[in-house]
Amino acid sequence: MSAGPQRGEGRPLTALDAIFTRRSVRAYSRQRVDAQTIRSLLDAAVQAPTAMHAEPWVFVVIQDETVLRRYSDRAKSLWAKEALAHHRDLHVGADAAVRSAFAERLASPDFCVFYDASTLIAICARSLGPFVVADCWLAAENLMLAACALGLGSCCIGSAVPALNSPETRSELGLPVDVEVVAPIIVGVPSGTAGEMPRKEPQVLYWK
Repeated sequence: MSAGPQRGEGRPLTALDAIFTRRSVRAYSRQRVDAQTIRSLLDAAVQAPTAMHAEPWVFVVIQDETVLRRYSDRAKSLWAKEALAHHRDLHVGADAAVRSAFAERLASPDFCVFYDASTLIAICARSLGPFVVADCWLAAENLMLAACALGLGSCCIGSAVPALNSPETRSELGLPVDVEVVAPIIVGVPSGTAGEMPRKEPQVLYWK
């Protein structure tokens, strides 16, 4: 698809528009994102600041529905058997209902961790220094803001990280030994409108 600006006035979103209207979208239509649009998102991602101009990122793009479903099932299996034991703080601060709902979704055979989005873009880090993970997350934010500006939805799928870095998946994707998946981002055409998520006011500890 060729996405366009989502402004009633017909003008492109400003940077602040994108920042304040971006939402984590978890419902998508089946419309496929075209290659040109994905290239535009990747071009935006690599404009992110990076320590010592290292540009340590590489990307994996998956649009095959069968592959996405297989990796979703692998992610759910790993989280159920292993990863939850190593991520007990995932929902620290969340109430019991949130934790229970997350566990129930993972247990459902019909649930896809990628929310049936048409595209997964995994931002990967090369082992080049202490700031590579931070650099990749900066690239991820650029990508998600660009998706918002183009009228697309996006969401970071942290629960997929263990599966994407598993030996089996790494072999299938041909990932070099020095590359690790950091930020799996789904992108697609939203189905419906994501709700408002209130944010706390900034808490400033020191200002002089």
